Amino acid sequence: MEGRNGGVEEHSIPKKPRLVCCIGDIHGFITKLQNLWSNLETLIDPVDFQTALIIFLGDYCDRGPDTREVIDFLISLRSNYPNQSHVFLSGNHDFAFAAFVGALPPPPDGSEFSETWKEYTSSEEREGWFKGDGYEKMHLQGRRWAGTIKVKFNVTKGTEYQGSIYDAGPTFESYGVPHGSADLVKAVPDEHKKFLADMVWVHEEDDVCIQTEEGIKHCKLIAVHAGLEKDEAVDEQLKTLKAKDTRVPKVGPLSGRASVWEMPKELTEKPTIVVSGHHGKLHIEGLRLIIDEGGGLEQNPVAAVVLPSMRIVRDTDKLAK
Repeated sequence: MEGRNGGVEEHSIPKKPRLVCCIGDIHGFITKLQNLWSNLETLIDPVDFQTALIIFLGDYCDRGPDTREVIDFLISLRSNYPNQSHVFLSGNHDFAFAAFVGALPPPPDGSEFSETWKEYTSSEEREGWFKGDGYEKMHLQGRRWAGTIKVKFNVTKGTEYQGSIYDAGPTFESYGVPHGSADLVKAVPDEHKKFLADMVWVHEEDDVCIQTEEGIKHCKLIAVHAGLEKDEAVDEQLKTLKAKDTRVPKVGPLSGRASVWEMPKELTEKPTIVVSGHHGKLHIEGLRLIIDEGGGLEQNPVAAVVLPSMRIVRDTDKLAK
């Protein structure tokens, strides 16, 4: 069709929304991760999958037996899928692992990591904080992670503790050292330490599409392991998370529970997706997405959500190839 200037009028073709895939907590289960990845590759159009944004929601280590292999798999994605974008969020377990092996950035105000212990010293005996080589300069969470918990049964989860309050024993063993051994620092390869050091605490995307009852909606997306504190200013939280401020003994958006379950009210005023793992369940309520069906338990699946379709994919799905 000719336009007024005699040229051919172009009809703009609507741009296909970019595929975004958010993968829940893996917790050291390599077979579950491989099966989930294979299912995503089978389900998703190859062109879309090759250029997808893949957001891992954190907690790569602990509980399952294969932390080392999981991190090897994640590191290999950038060379195996060079046209994808990969985001590796830090979970509270990964933060603690990084703290133990010296992969956390130092506190921005020049203070010592030992300052982070003070508020919680009443828990030191019960949680059996790590007191081996290097503990004097270790963040609180590294000491808790490698500690030896006195109580053997986790009543909340109905499971035995695996070494520490974090169930870190299997992570040590995956690197060939016993739980609580300072030798882990030498056993973890430099590229794994770099992976832990490079994890982000939050990720933002300006234009992500999501299928809603009213049709496709364009939203901002914020991905953070546990969620944003409901009653704190969002900008302040994002600033602290982007800066990776390690003065804080416990980072609420990485480890909180009730305080981060709902999204802050100010984010409901402009369409914003808040996606997290951490909570040991799959929960979707409007634009608040919690994707952690596994909870690190062997019998539970590892799940992902694919946007814009909102399809839930699990490692246990039996798909016709």
